Amino acid sequence: MKKNKYLLTRVKNPEPNQESPDWIIWAAWADRVTFEEIKKKTGKSENEVIKIMRNSLKPSSFKLWRKRAKNQSIK
Repeated sequence: MKKNKYLLTRVKNPEPNQESPDWIIWAAWADRVTFEEIKKKTGKSENEVIKIMRNSLKPSSFKLWRKRAKNQSIK
């Protein structure tokens, strides 16, 4: 087994591949990623991200996310 020079940290929700549609959902949930950054990386506007989240999440999860996104000062 080859050892890496750097240690790998394990996180609960690792960042998915940026080309994956899951990346948009991951980024929207992440507190440190703004809608402007999502637009730069994917070309999706805030309204398009909201539509993706609405179609991908359960209604209760979507409501929780919208409440959280509205209250985040960074978003």
